[in-house]
Amino acid sequence: MSQLVLDEISVTFDGFKALNKLSLSVEKGELRCIIGPNGAGKTTMMDVITGKTRPDKGRAIFKEIDLTQLSEAKIATAGIGRKFQKPTVFEKLSVFENLELALKGPRGILTALFARLSGEQKDRIGELLATVGLAGSEARLAGSLAHGQKQWLEIGMLLAQEPDLLLLDEPVAGMTDHETEKTAELFLSLAGKHTLVVVEHDMDFIGRLGGHVTVLAEGSVLSEGTLAQVQADERVIEVYLGR
Repeated sequence: MSQLVLDEISVTFDGFKALNKLSLSVEKGELRCIIGPNGAGKTTMMDVITGKTRPDKGRAIFKEIDLTQLSEAKIATAGIGRKFQKPTVFEKLSVFENLELALKGPRGILTALFARLSGEQKDRIGELLATVGLAGSEARLAGSLAHGQKQWLEIGMLLAQEPDLLLLDEPVAGMTDHETEKTAELFLSLAGKHTLVVVEHDMDFIGRLGGHVTVLAEGSVLSEGTLAQVQADERVIEVYLGR
């Protein structure tokens, strides 16, 4: 059973078809890469999944729930986490405090900053630090981190919410080669435990991930397969890779 199914989704903005009967399915624990030219509908697709944009037609099914019927807040608590291209961390708080604020549960900012953490919660933060490669940096202010480290901290904050599905929008934009490599290792370690949908332009990075690739163009699926298969597809070369 697919964990995420987009079924004939169409979205129109002022006469422009951002999505045109888009259909695709992603299996539980899969690492799926989405590529395509600017304006192909990649961001709109993520907006539909997270409830930011309502489709004109079609359904988005996640674990048998139709996401188009839920609010953004309900979707976030249903197990979907989204990371935007620009990292959004609390720059004036420490790495540890950022993860503390993000922990799953009814924790407002005041509760999070003044309540004592249980041993289990401290262990969970320790696990998250190790997972995203920031162990030893917990006392540093988030604002002092390098660009790649801020991206990893934000991924740690998403993981603190225990999502089943992670939507990652251009996660390696602006990263050094070393940071990009470490991010690929991180994503490969998360696949299986989580389902990952990665929108990215960096073909080397996508090649490192080695998963199934979906190419969008003009709001619908143009091609699917391994990276090598889609790179050899004449239609993909024409609309995207050949430019």
